[in-house]
Amino acid sequence: MNWKGQTFLSREALAARCRVVWRDDLGLTGLSLDPGFAIGQRALLVPDGGGCVMWDCIPLATTEAIEHVRSLGGLKAIAISHPHYYGALADWSEAFGDAPVYLHADDRQWVTRPHRAIEHWTGDSHRLSDEITLLRSGGHFAGASMLHWPRGADGKGALLTGDIAQVTMDRRFVSFMYSYPNYTPLNAAAVRRIAGVVAPLAFDRIYGAWWGRNIAGGARAAFDASVARYLAAIA
Repeated sequence: MNWKGQTFLSREALAARCRVVWRDDLGLTGLSLDPGFAIGQRALLVPDGGGCVMWDCIPLATTEAIEHVRSLGGLKAIAISHPHYYGALADWSEAFGDAPVYLHADDRQWVTRPHRAIEHWTGDSHRLSDEITLLRSGGHFAGASMLHWPRGADGKGALLTGDIAQVTMDRRFVSFMYSYPNYTPLNAAAVRRIAGVVAPLAFDRIYGAWWGRNIAGGARAAFDASVARYLAAIA
């Protein structure tokens, strides 16, 4: 995206201008493009029984990045919060033997590159394993989802939100948007639905969608305070 709107380019052109980098981000390995591309999100690798679940996705899969992920146990699955991060999901899946890609069925219409590995889950929750659950919260897409990881944060629980609940710059709160490019806030009913989905969960940490956009501790209280603050502000 630029001043004139969106510009599309090929995988080869993207690889010529960007590389995939990885580093630790609060205990999880993250991957992103350097220099930053489009909205600049990073994916996270959540360890799960000898392999990893890739949470969200980046728009490029390079040989070097694939080998690094393989050194960490490879990908058992890919789960993506919403269509803005569908990116190179097919390339990442194929690199790991057609690892299943979990997308919520409510966002099926936004899949522009259908692939045999995509599994469209339905309902309000989907358990990927004994330790990882996807939750449909809604937000700026009907099927927008979060990932709950009870073993995260040293057993206190972690919630991976993408930008469905956007960690603010001071990393003390989260906020909610219907359209980030147009600065359009999310309506109260949608925020209350997100809060209702999160309410039963135990977690002490939130991982957002960009490097360092995390709430390292006390995230449960921070989330609740954020919802109250947001609803008061738009009332």
